[in-house]
Amino acid sequence: MSMFATLEEAIDAAREEYLAANPDLNEEDVSISQFNLQKYVMQDGDIMWQAEFFTDEGDEGECLSLRSGEAAQAIFDGDFDEIELRQEWQPENTLHEWDEGEFQLEPPADSEEGAAAAEEWEDDNTDSDRWA
Repeated sequence: MSMFATLEEAIDAAREEYLAANPDLNEEDVSISQFNLQKYVMQDGDIMWQAEFFTDEGDEGECLSLRSGEAAQAIFDGDFDEIELRQEWQPENTLHEWDEGEFQLEPPADSEEGAAAAEEWEDDNTDSDRWA
């Protein structure tokens, strides 16, 4: 699993990996049907990204499917807005590092980030909680 500090680096690496896995294809002849992406929060707080391209829609990889069809092809061709991709990322899909190389959807509770998230969800027995 290759993770990168920037989204652009992750996409470039995924493009190179796809081309290396399909040496019979010329870059101009590539037909991408699916783009997958994953965001990671490391224990030290760094954000890392992983990306994948697939020829066939529905192929499973290590990342979540984010774009398909022409949109996936556009990303492969470098025609994308990084800010837009970041804004569309669903925070609940972010994986958090619990132990070295082990990731889960929830941040570890023993970190500052995890403690803040746990407090946010904690039931404080207010009137609004009883009426919910």
